[in-house]
Amino acid sequence: MKILILCTGNSCRSQMAEGFLKSFNPELEVYSAGTNPSEEVHPKAIKVMDEVGIDISGGYPKNVDQFLDQSFDYVITVCDNAKETCPVFIGNVKKQLHIGFEDPAEATGTDEEILNEFRKIRDEIKRDFLEFYKNKLS
Repeated sequence: MKILILCTGNSCRSQMAEGFLKSFNPELEVYSAGTNPSEEVHPKAIKVMDEVGIDISGGYPKNVDQFLDQSFDYVITVCDNAKETCPVFIGNVKKQLHIGFEDPAEATGTDEEILNEFRKIRDEIKRDFLEFYKNKLS
C-alpha cells in the first residue's frame, strides 16, 4: 500500500500524519510532500511527536512535484490550502481523500500555548488517521 500525504509546507501536519501511519504499520509505504515546502520540519512538530514515541526528526519537507511520476493507492490532503492548490494529483492515484486539520504553525501565544496547539492537532491527526487505517487499510 503506497500513500502520499499532501499539505502546503510539509513541515507539520503531513509530517505527523506520515509518522503515525508508519507507526501503525511499518510495511506501509508512506510519503509526505507540500505544494510550497518549508525549509525544515517544524521543531515543535518534532517535539510533540517525540512525546508520543515517534521520531520524525529525520524527515524533511519535499515538493509534491517529485512524486508526480509515481502511482499511489491513496493521496490524502491534510489542509485546505493543499486541497485548493492541488485538488487533483496528476500522478496515477486510486483514491484521493481530504482529512483536514488546522495549521498549528499559525498558533500564537506563549511557548506553552503554542505547544498545546501542536499537541491538540497531533492528537486529532492520530485519531483521524487511526480511523482511516482501521477502516481502509487493515
